[in-house]
Amino acid sequence: MPNKTIRHKDGSLWAKGNMHKGVCDGYWEWFRKDGTKMRSGFFDKGKQVGKWTTYDKKGKVYKVTTIK
Repeated sequence: MPNKTIRHKDGSLWAKGNMHKGVCDGYWEWFRKDGTKMRSGFFDKGKQVGKWTTYDKKGKVYKVTTIK
């Protein structure tokens, strides 16, 4: 369960995920103002790790990037 949510100025969900000691840690998701998912991936103590997925405007997988 995410413990942090961030909203666009209009109040719609922009991002949600977990924080630990003030940095992103674990799974995070970002959303467009229309609610479709834009990007998702994992952090390890504030650093992006593993596979990150970018979604098109319809919410379908556009590309997957592996971060080392």
